[in-house]
Amino acid sequence: MAKKKSSGKKKSSSTISTKKVVKATAKLAKANPALLAVIIVAMILVVGGAIAGYFAYRYFNPEVAFKLVGRNEVSVGLDTTYHEKGVVAKYNGKDITDQVEISYYDGTNKMSTIPTNVERQYTVKYNLNYQKYTGELTRMVNVTDIEPIDINFLELGNKYTGDSTFIKAGDADILIDAGSRQASAETIANFIDQYCDDGKLEYVIATHAHQDHIAGFVGTDSVDGIFKRYQIDTLIDFSLTNADTKLYKDYVKIRDQRIESGDIAHHYTANECVQETNGAQKVYDIAVGITMEILDQKFYRELDKNDENNHSVCTMFTQGENYYLFTGDLEKDGEASLVELNNLPEVTLFKGGHHGSYTANTDKLLSVIKPRNICICCCAGSDEYTKTNANMFPAQNAITRMARWTDQIFVTTVVSNNEQGYESMNGIITAHSTKGTNCIITGSNNSMILKDTDWFKKNRSWPNYTYNW
Repeated sequence: MAKKKSSGKKKSSSTISTKKVVKATAKLAKANPALLAVIIVAMILVVGGAIAGYFAYRYFNPEVAFKLVGRNEVSVGLDTTYHEKGVVAKYNGKDITDQVEISYYDGTNKMSTIPTNVERQYTVKYNLNYQKYTGELTRMVNVTDIEPIDINFLELGNKYTGDSTFIKAGDADILIDAGSRQASAETIANFIDQYCDDGKLEYVIATHAHQDHIAGFVGTDSVDGIFKRYQIDTLIDFSLTNADTKLYKDYVKIRDQRIESGDIAHHYTANECVQETNGAQKVYDIAVGITMEILDQKFYRELDKNDENNHSVCTMFTQGENYYLFTGDLEKDGEASLVELNNLPEVTLFKGGHHGSYTANTDKLLSVIKPRNICICCCAGSDEYTKTNANMFPAQNAITRMARWTDQIFVTTVVSNNEQGYESMNGIITAHSTKGTNCIITGSNNSMILKDTDWFKKNRSWPNYTYNW
């Protein structure tokens, strides 16, 4: 007798269990309907009791999120207008920020607002009284003669995408990253030397161990790297890395030699800064009214074996009313951690994450920081990392997400058919602010926003948004 062929499909245990329960319930309903009714009522009471118990517990033990937006000490410029930085208040998930009472004090004297005609420190108090919760937060506001800042997003003298940002804040010289090739050190130094006349950089940050961010620190046999060209007061670099390249090893070798010789006076990792250990600080006062804060994120302490980018050092510069955010090549998980572990404010300027990649610049981050201006360091349309047009820097998905908040997007470089393979889009992008109340973006080539460029019109699309600035 021929065996019946199996269909190969197996009934899941959950399906079988469900059928058994249905049959058993039907049988019980026939045999003892009163008992079935009692069981159903009991189940309703148990479930209802559990739900009621949860809400009762939450009433007497509410989940409250009551925190300052931004830092607990800020500066505003003389003869400017103080704009309230605000707080976030949630009660069991419900937004109750409108329940916060805000008061201003000069010492113990209550005021209607903060005057900015004289240099002085004031206190802002935030009081929340809502149902079972009472709390108070305070912020110190320093009225001072704020110094100017210039943030320069550099072109690096080749067709390869890389990051290097030189910041002049008051008299302080700050460099974040030195990509994209080792010979880029020459191009970077030529720019720095227009502003730095003492051969010393007050702060240097190396965000993570990829070539397009650290190559210029190392240099070549014929081109001295940044570490050899300048004395450095404070170097802050990545806490963890998966890197095992020759370039990374050369970076560590030269860095440690310069530390030993005293040409790098202080060296801290990002995690030492946020933990404030071994002499490191989380917040540095770099000029009058200007601070640099090393923001926290979990990949300073957790090795991400899949993505070196998530080890990026993240930095916030505050100048009066303005915030400027740098996240290196942080990716989706890193950006989520950045939002979770910091009280991020809305920012005046955001350096587009990971050169404008679709794998960064997430809604999770952008919806919190709501950037007014975005500057992207990349060679637009280059196939250096992908052959898929939509994913080439700056990627379509990233632009679509950014476009919800601003059309003031600027890009350093674009691919070209010329001998060099690239040409300036905006060129070197400079963000300038005098008192921290405005920010003017200009490019050494032009100041055209991305969506108006020929490259964009041929390769990208712009969603239809209206901005209420």
